[in-house]
Amino acid sequence: MISNKIIQIALNTENFGLRNNFTHKATLRNKKCGDIIKIEINKLNNKIKNMRYETESCIFCQASASILSKKVSYLSTIKLQNQIKDIELYLKNEKIKLPNNLKMFREILNKKYRNRYDCIILPFNALIKALNI
Repeated sequence: MISNKIIQIALNTENFGLRNNFTHKATLRNKKCGDIIKIEINKLNNKIKNMRYETESCIFCQASASILSKKVSYLSTIKLQNQIKDIELYLKNEKIKLPNNLKMFREILNKKYRNRYDCIILPFNALIKALNI
């Protein structure tokens, strides 16, 4: 069962909707389930200034995109790559704790949703694709 908190996170659409005002963009599809995400970002001096998104996806991808779009401001590309590695390690190893810089993702990264990993990580992968890293 999906928690009400995840639903509330997904319903926060502050950065939902593309505006055709970007320095980088990407569209990505989850090959396992068919989720689609489109993102637009503005990058300045090797840091992400902002992110907007649209999805045709499950609640997990929507919630992940919502959180990421808020957290991504002024995040360097290196920190982004490190965060993805931290998420992968956390979901694969029962003994690893979620790093403090990812606490906003705690609810959707609950290990009981481990089988939804590809949905949760899709917005991160779209960001990587947009940035060509």
